[in-house]
Amino acid sequence: MKSTKKQRLEVAGWRVSSAATFLGLSAEEAAFVELKVALGQSLRRWRTRQKLTQGELAVRLQSSQSRVAKMEAADPTVSVDLLVRSLLKLGARRKDIARAIA
Repeated sequence: MKSTKKQRLEVAGWRVSSAATFLGLSAEEAAFVELKVALGQSLRRWRTRQKLTQGELAVRLQSSQSRVAKMEAADPTVSVDLLVRSLLKLGARRKDIARAIA
């Protein structure tokens, strides 16, 4: 969030903090959520670069379009294993995955 927007909100009486603070997540839990979000965003980038729809990717992964949407949104029901395997299926290398979560 931009500092000017944060200042305006605080002046208006709002308290500004992180999602982790709001949800009461530990540092490890917050880091895990951020890791899943980064993998989901990376999956979306790889898919769009290859000009694939979510449905087309789902066929490649032998899954469903709704599952791909959940993967890209880092839904809690999606495992890190599934995200990593899907990235590898799209051609990502270990180095690419490491860069995504770094």
